[in-house]
Amino acid sequence: MKIILAVNAIKPPLTGIGLYTWELANRLPSMPEVKSLKYFSSGRWINDVASRLEQNTSALAARRQLLRNPIAVAAYRRLSPLLLRQRLKTFSDHLFHGPNFYLPPCAGPAVATIHDLSIFRYPECHPPERVAFMQKEIPLSLSRANFLITDSEFIRREVIEFFNWPEARIRAVPLGVADKYRPRGSAESQAIMDKFGLRYQSYALFVATIEPRKNISTLLSAYEALPIAIRNRYPLVLAGDYGWRSEDTHRRIDKGQQAGWLRYLGYVSETDLPVLFSGARGFVYPSFYEGFGLPVIEAMASGLPVLISNRSSLPEVAADAGLIVEAEDVEAMTEKLRVLLEDDNWRAGAVRRSLDIASRYSWDLTARNTINVYRDVLGSVSD
Repeated sequence: MKIILAVNAIKPPLTGIGLYTWELANRLPSMPEVKSLKYFSSGRWINDVASRLEQNTSALAARRQLLRNPIAVAAYRRLSPLLLRQRLKTFSDHLFHGPNFYLPPCAGPAVATIHDLSIFRYPECHPPERVAFMQKEIPLSLSRANFLITDSEFIRREVIEFFNWPEARIRAVPLGVADKYRPRGSAESQAIMDKFGLRYQSYALFVATIEPRKNISTLLSAYEALPIAIRNRYPLVLAGDYGWRSEDTHRRIDKGQQAGWLRYLGYVSETDLPVLFSGARGFVYPSFYEGFGLPVIEAMASGLPVLISNRSSLPEVAADAGLIVEAEDVEAMTEKLRVLLEDDNWRAGAVRRSLDIASRYSWDLTARNTINVYRDVLGSVSD
């Protein structure tokens, strides 16, 4: 099979959809079925996908700023399909995979990965320019797609219902987890603990961009309701970019830091993050809505008990390994936090379940299941 993989999402820092695309880009070439693999980004062919990680961050910031300009976005939407159609018109024998929602006009069969529908379900949680752009582009991409991939069965069902999409033309392909997310002892973790001023297995960890969909406000309220002795013994550590629509949350974060029971680390590097995971007492992720919830699996692979909300894909991904709580029930979340941090009997079983469930996820399996989708699409096109 001959494949074109869009690699627009691969850029520093490598997170979320960029990480998913990177893992596919590095695994597909070794699949025996793949006879040709080309990387494509914004109308250009990319010879070395690793070069995408060397992009100038100021240039990326300028591009993001440009996309906030409605005139620039309108011009892009008019001209981009013409350019992309021209670049791809001679590749009718290649399957095009858009791993970041979008599909250009393709000469051959096309597959898109739809990670979630938050832009439709929770538009208030996104910058308005992103909502305007994606709500127009995603339906266009679906009109060009032969087949869709989702990260979870929850999103698969949601896409089918929301877009009246044929069940036979969409499949859930779960994400994977890298080997660097694993349990570590105190000695192996000490350098990173010292770097951030933390004590091994003496903090609760949350990892995500600070934005409304992550439900950080409820988490802060629940943590504040813990006895001060517990908060001091096990401070809450937040790791993630500053985010958007989060000014009130950051004010509360500042107050928690001043009180001594909260630490905000900002973005943590790919090198330090796995150790930050394995050094934690437990992982908390009460998000309102996720397409998969990759940090949850990374935490479980690191040997952590987890506390998640009962929303979207999270119970599907964590299965019976974690504590599940109603996303907006502060009192119930506080009770579950006490179990997560202090109930040693529950914790021992939860760690075993976390490691068992996380062992079922791998990027190799994600790549293999993606190849299976390609094969089925190409087979249906040739019939």
